[in-house]
Amino acid sequence: MRRFVTMSILTLAAGLILLDAAPAQETLTYPDLVRRLTGLEHLAVLPAKGETCKQWSSWDRASKYDAAAGKYVAWDANGDGGHFIRREGDRVVMAEMEGPGCIFRTWSALAKSGRVKIYVDGQETPAVDMPFEHYFDGKHAPFDYPMLSYNLSDQGCKGFDLYYPIPYQKSCKIVAEPDWGQYYQFTYATFPKGTNVPTFSAAVAKENAAALAAVNDFLRDRQGTDPAAPREGQDTFRDTVRVASGDTASVLELTGARAITAIRVSSARGTQEEEMEAARKLVLRITWDDQKEPAVWCPLGDFFGTAPGINYYKSLATGITEGRGGYAYWYMPFAKNAKVELVNEDGRDHEIDYEIVHAPLGRPFEGLGHFHAKWHRDVFELPKDRWPDWVMLRTQGRGRFCGVMLHVWNPLGGWWGEGDEKFFVDGEKFPSTFGTGSEDYFGYAWCDPNLFQRPFHCQTHDERNAGHQSVLRWQVADNVPFQESFEGCIEKYYTNQERGTLYALVACWYLSPDGVDPFGPVPVEERDGYYVSPPRTAAGFKILGRPRGAVDTQGMAGFGEGKWQRDDQLWWTGAQPGDKLDLVVPVKSTGPCDLSVVLTKAQDYGIVQLYLDGKKVGDPIDLYNPDVVPTEPIPLGRHDLTEGEHKLTVEIVGANDKAIKSYMFGLDYVIFKPAR
Repeated sequence: MRRFVTMSILTLAAGLILLDAAPAQETLTYPDLVRRLTGLEHLAVLPAKGETCKQWSSWDRASKYDAAAGKYVAWDANGDGGHFIRREGDRVVMAEMEGPGCIFRTWSALAKSGRVKIYVDGQETPAVDMPFEHYFDGKHAPFDYPMLSYNLSDQGCKGFDLYYPIPYQKSCKIVAEPDWGQYYQFTYATFPKGTNVPTFSAAVAKENAAALAAVNDFLRDRQGTDPAAPREGQDTFRDTVRVASGDTASVLELTGARAITAIRVSSARGTQEEEMEAARKLVLRITWDDQKEPAVWCPLGDFFGTAPGINYYKSLATGITEGRGGYAYWYMPFAKNAKVELVNEDGRDHEIDYEIVHAPLGRPFEGLGHFHAKWHRDVFELPKDRWPDWVMLRTQGRGRFCGVMLHVWNPLGGWWGEGDEKFFVDGEKFPSTFGTGSEDYFGYAWCDPNLFQRPFHCQTHDERNAGHQSVLRWQVADNVPFQESFEGCIEKYYTNQERGTLYALVACWYLSPDGVDPFGPVPVEERDGYYVSPPRTAAGFKILGRPRGAVDTQGMAGFGEGKWQRDDQLWWTGAQPGDKLDLVVPVKSTGPCDLSVVLTKAQDYGIVQLYLDGKKVGDPIDLYNPDVVPTEPIPLGRHDLTEGEHKLTVEIVGANDKAIKSYMFGLDYVIFKPAR
């Protein structure tokens, strides 16, 4: 039974809807800029000439483009923390911009007590002058809005974020005094010449406190609902679709100039394996205005911003909530018609409850773009001098880049995301956005594996950086406009073969109807089941299960050739007290034998307890030493054992008071000596 619900009340609740009447505005008030933080409708407006979004950051300046040679130099340089434009006395200049423009996003990995000052429009007195750490605590004016200014430690993660408009008419300069912290990013929009914006000041912030509070309160209290009020003439279409295995179901066809403003879906729960499989094998397909190819082609789970499977979270544009299922509030306009379909490439039939909200356009379609969302893996190859860039989105035409959801499969553990984001706009040879690290792009820091959810960025699934990870960033006020082309990359330091680290990604963007979207459907066998754990070994030891942290083979010749048996060791890093590592150790003959081990000591190694076949052997072993050295064989008692494989377990139980608390562990070899 199909049911229609019509809403005809136009409510501009708390000023949270912004409908542009023209491609560019000559005057942007401060409330206009505040509304862009949640104004999803504005994203569909194709950018006027002269509109850009760029970023100043502490990226490693060793990376360069050699125009004479046509080559990229030191493109993998990774010392991203200590760089800036120049020094002025004991201060560093972090950023310089020409207006009219507006800073929309500020980020740091570690903000400290040194003052950071923002000078606007040539004024001698800074518009903002405070310790950098106060930018991000949600307590200090003018940034005293906890949903816009926050330290992710409140959600058990690391990273400092500020989403707050700081406009300037002519210019902006940002300087920092000593002890300001580590790493920074300032993301700023530049508007077409002739645009009028206010010059930011404490007075401007105070005068517009109501607009800022409205956005802050919405993000605190109503996240998961449409940030726009119900639109005049809005219709809600609800139904249940049953799509057989191998079939494509028509969900909804619309005609006329309208916009889909919300999509919600839910289905019956299954096992984790069933949900992971269905989320990848069910595909949402949306085609606009009789175009030959769909603009939205995305596995159903990934479309709602997280993978693999069903992970509950809320962000401004997307989310999955218990009981109500997935939601997406992207504004999706079309001129003539829209066709929404669901493709089932799973081996089972599926029944999906869905709700699609659509409304008439508030302005002519001319000047608007179509919404695109495409899922892909490893589509593009780049020249060798571009390594380690991995392409997130490449498109041609006029539009806006609005962010990504990235699913990482990292079977061997260890930090996967050292790489910077790089955005090349309209044919740039050197990117106008150059980041400082993958986790920094996603708004957190220091490869922290803890989950967090915020309006514009989330870590929705993580297995301690080993196995599956899912992160997203939606660029709303900080979307990246382009007139001719856009290529967005993120560095991927590990090849698919080297450690089995694989990326899968959904890119979201708006594109003019005549633009080029190069992404096609991905075969089902490449979407599901590719994340398989290879047999894991390190330094010749077979590893059981999936321990926390990273287990690798570390070459030790640099610490003294011949000191370790094979000049290498099994090296366990990233663990914490209570974590365990299980290894297979072979015993060659049945009978009593004396067990001993040769380990490594260093200043950042922990205290460990060893177990054989689940039984404690010996006392805790303190592996602290000022220098890196192998131990003598450490006796662990006599044991009656059978020939074959046995399990040796290492448990981190603490660290010496003198040790650097990294809790590392190194194993050279194990000795089973038959007792006489």
